Amino acid sequence: MFRLVKQDVKRYYEICGVIKEKITIFHVIKCFFGFKLTPVILFRMSSYCYIKKIPLLDKILALVNFIIFGVEIANNCKVGGGLFIPHSQGIVIGATEIGVNATIYQQVTIGATNIDIPFNPQNRPKIGDNVLIASGAKVLGGITIGNNIVIAANAVVTKSFEDDLLLAGIPAIIKKRR
Repeated sequence: MFRLVKQDVKRYYEICGVIKEKITIFHVIKCFFGFKLTPVILFRMSSYCYIKKIPLLDKILALVNFIIFGVEIANNCKVGGGLFIPHSQGIVIGATEIGVNATIYQQVTIGATNIDIPFNPQNRPKIGDNVLIASGAKVLGGITIGNNIVIAANAVVTKSFEDDLLLAGIPAIIKKRR
């Protein structure tokens, strides 16, 4: 868990343009009190408790994240390091997997197209590395989104796409190859 949090903090500092030294536990604690990184760290702690089978604490941390930051992330979603959430309100993440260096803006929904309480991975998206999902976008169903993808604001993605693309529209289509 600490390795992933360290990658999250490092990316946060890189994006904000303030990284000048080695990241320590002090940096992680300091960043915990920022509104952009705290939801990510709370998710990491909740996910860690889920993996270590500490059921009450994982639910409490997820609930705190939802109440304070408006972020709902499934504890069993595997999220690579470098997760960045610039504006957290209204984010719902129910993917099976999200790669490294994902950027997810406000009002994004990633999940199943139907009611899937048992969390069936075949109904959930898998998202690659270096993906940016802009405000209001929806990524739905058992699809795969490749690496180096930008999903434009308010796009609705319901089918799989390969690497290096800009997706936009309802339903999302390829607007540009990157």
